[in-house]
Amino acid sequence: MSRQNQHGYSGYLRPISYLIDLSVINLIAYFYLLEQKVHLINGKAVLIYCIFVSIGWVLLSMYTKFYDVYRYTRPINILSLIVKQLILFLLFIFAFSGLYHELKIYPRPIVKYTLLCFLLIAVLKFTIYYLLQKYRISFGRNFRKTVILGMNKKTIALEEFFNKNPEYGYLHLKTFNFKNNNHTLVDCFRYVLENNVDEIYCSISELTNAQIADTVDFADNNLKILKFIPDSKEIYAKKLQYEYYDYIPILTLRNIPLEDSVNTFLKRGFDILFSSFMIVFVLSWLTPIIAILIKLESKGPVFFKQSRNGFNYKEFDCFKFRSMMPNKDAHLYQATRGDDRVTKVGKFIRKTSIDELPQFFNVLFGDMSVVGPRPHMVSHTTMYAKRIDKFMVRHFVKPGITGLAQTSGFRGEVETDKDIIGRVKFDIFYIENWSLLLDIKIIFQTFVNAIKGDEKAY
Repeated sequence: MSRQNQHGYSGYLRPISYLIDLSVINLIAYFYLLEQKVHLINGKAVLIYCIFVSIGWVLLSMYTKFYDVYRYTRPINILSLIVKQLILFLLFIFAFSGLYHELKIYPRPIVKYTLLCFLLIAVLKFTIYYLLQKYRISFGRNFRKTVILGMNKKTIALEEFFNKNPEYGYLHLKTFNFKNNNHTLVDCFRYVLENNVDEIYCSISELTNAQIADTVDFADNNLKILKFIPDSKEIYAKKLQYEYYDYIPILTLRNIPLEDSVNTFLKRGFDILFSSFMIVFVLSWLTPIIAILIKLESKGPVFFKQSRNGFNYKEFDCFKFRSMMPNKDAHLYQATRGDDRVTKVGKFIRKTSIDELPQFFNVLFGDMSVVGPRPHMVSHTTMYAKRIDKFMVRHFVKPGITGLAQTSGFRGEVETDKDIIGRVKFDIFYIENWSLLLDIKIIFQTFVNAIKGDEKAY
């Protein structure tokens, strides 16, 4: 079950909040700030105002983290975000009115307009915040199951926070006490799996370094969110995310940008646009040509379909142009150098990566992304998950047609464990450092490699 299904529809709240706020600032501008000027100036000037104000609002909100409101965020922090955004937005409107004289907007109306916008936005923001809390209590949705590892004052305080504040959407199941051998890590791991726990909170002071390492590996390999309750001990040299639940400090070990709903929306939008372009302008004419060449050389289907593991370990059918003679081992063994199963046409389309192009349909259907960790055959995924540490981390995001590992020399056949370890290393870096610019860079590098030819493309 995906996290969105488990926790309701909170993933859509941030994009919806953006749309609501942009509608507010533009509608109030039209009916209050620009109402008397609409008939005196051309519509182009009004359109320019709306475009620039909308872009300015989005950029300012990204800088102030105006939409970084979570289930544990305190109302005072929300108010602080509103005030910060208000001040910067007011300065932005002043700057715009000074540069764009055609609208003839004066300081007093600007101040009134900004205050009116923020009064309405603040009311809407707090209304959504409290309605969501009531929704969690009344319907028992949008919750996360939690366990705590370790028993001390801080973990007891966190447990009380979870139990006394159901409006935040945390369903605390159990706190494990490792003192006097009351519980073991094995007991904890079994309980987490049996009860489908979402988040593990770990007190650093209650576990040894070896136990912490085992917990990190368990969380990674079973797609569980792991967070730490800090103390004076040193923790891993990673970019940790520091948060407060009430007054209790919490550290998140792995920050995944694509868990942010706005980033997910941007990536999905890019995927739809790019895959649609490729299907309409490339595959529409290339597919018949490739189909004829494949059929002329060998009997069998034009397309090859294979089950692979994707987001949250879910299986899906991955499409490719058939590059081999039909054989019963195609779903079990990768192509190797000099593989006699590969046809002459197959060698060409594999060398140029043309055989992967039908996966743009997988992208359009939502099973894949243009860029992401490459999906493996189900049999290989099962094997690597047991042998290669942190291999399962790759399934925190959708698989891709191309990826950072592939453009960094780790594409094609896995000849040794070193190949798959290197691939996992680059995939985890991509997951933790995703950006739209990184996706575009990887796509460009993939195109360059396809033209130059990759020595591991066989």
